[in-house]
Amino acid sequence: MNNPSTLSRKETWRLLALVGAGLAILNATFQGDGAPLVASIALCGIVFAVAFSLIRWLGPVFLKAGLKGKDMAKPSRPEIPETMGAVCAVVYLMALIMFIPFAFYKDIVAATSGGGNRDVVVPSQHIENGRFLHRFPHGKLASYLSGLLSLQSVVILGIGDDLFDIRWRHKVLIPAFSAIPMLIVYFVDFGVTQVVVPVPLQPYLGDVVDLGWLYYMYMAAVAIFCPNAINMLAGINGIEVAQSLVIAIQLLFNDAMYLAPMTPYPHPATDSHLLSMYFLLPFIGVSAALLCHNWYPSKVFVGDTYCYFAGMVFAVVGILGHFSKTLLLLFIPQIFNFLYSTPQLFHLIPCPRHRLPKFHASTGLLDASVTEWTSPPSHFIDTVLRLLHTLKLVRITQDENGRITESSNLTILNLWLVWVGPMREDQLAWHMVAVQTACGMLGLFVRHRLALLVFHHDNREFGFIA
Repeated sequence: MNNPSTLSRKETWRLLALVGAGLAILNATFQGDGAPLVASIALCGIVFAVAFSLIRWLGPVFLKAGLKGKDMAKPSRPEIPETMGAVCAVVYLMALIMFIPFAFYKDIVAATSGGGNRDVVVPSQHIENGRFLHRFPHGKLASYLSGLLSLQSVVILGIGDDLFDIRWRHKVLIPAFSAIPMLIVYFVDFGVTQVVVPVPLQPYLGDVVDLGWLYYMYMAAVAIFCPNAINMLAGINGIEVAQSLVIAIQLLFNDAMYLAPMTPYPHPATDSHLLSMYFLLPFIGVSAALLCHNWYPSKVFVGDTYCYFAGMVFAVVGILGHFSKTLLLLFIPQIFNFLYSTPQLFHLIPCPRHRLPKFHASTGLLDASVTEWTSPPSHFIDTVLRLLHTLKLVRITQDENGRITESSNLTILNLWLVWVGPMREDQLAWHMVAVQTACGMLGLFVRHRLALLVFHHDNREFGFIA
């Protein structure tokens, strides 16, 4: 039997072939006129192979260092490596650093003649010719580096959380500090704080409203919400990575809609969405590698580092790509989960340390976990719980006197088990992937179709932007 910490011969050859093909493509793009989008796709394959291998190799190292956790939804409760999201985050950050020459070198050389010879003037037609997708404006370099710095900061803070197990109320604002570099560059480089007013309100508010500093507060809130939202929708094998992969792929699809031939070129939003794709493609690569090890039955745990890292990737592309409102439409399940969890988060209802679904060893199925009421709830809370129980939004247990003794924990995973009934862990994960996919598709449909009911144009329309 093969050592679980080593790659099989077949896996080794497949991963080597993937890395070889990726390196060949990178070399071809760098030797030619530059094709950063192609280079980013090649890098996606390379980081998948690197992350897949490192996760397998470093598992025993993490166990020996005490970075491990018990899989509570298995009969034997095995101990498996934890904090593997940190490995993926480091590989991802290295990929972003390596990608800088492919995205910006050609444009800088074309504009300055290279080698610091800025006194040499190149005619503008030589700079602009063929700029379609293979030259990326170096004016975006500041945005790219600010996003990279924000991601590095949140990874460091996430690793600290995994090592010291910081309480939720203490760590909720961690991403806000990591977002500061990105928001400063947004202020200097872009600085747009106006929002388009829906048509029915335009007679009263005008076509646009300038939110000023409130817009920066909103972007900071997005940077706080996204990482914590990924972290809250957790508790079963693969769910953190799977939801992140679905969101990333749907964002990638949204970005592709702003590229030719789907949108007339040149489009003012093209460069912003290319920047988003350059952040998303390597993320998809490392996340796919992690999911191979984290899917049921999980061989590793991702840790809080991955949740912070994944959520900040989405915040970075949403803010720097100037589509943060579209981003939130893809977070419908996470927004619902947060709102649904609010009574427990603010301790209106008792909140245990962990609210993951309860595993029944006799059946091998998961069911909704509960919180116990050691003292009767207040009249108001009692009334609300009974109403929610009637609406099948919570499950309560009563004693012989009709007093509430237990109520199901308020998470979307437990709610789904209340609705559908006990099920296997992998089935629940697949159900959540289906919910995430359906909600994301609905969000994109609302953004590009139903929004036309309250706005005159979709910003993909070239005539409107121009």
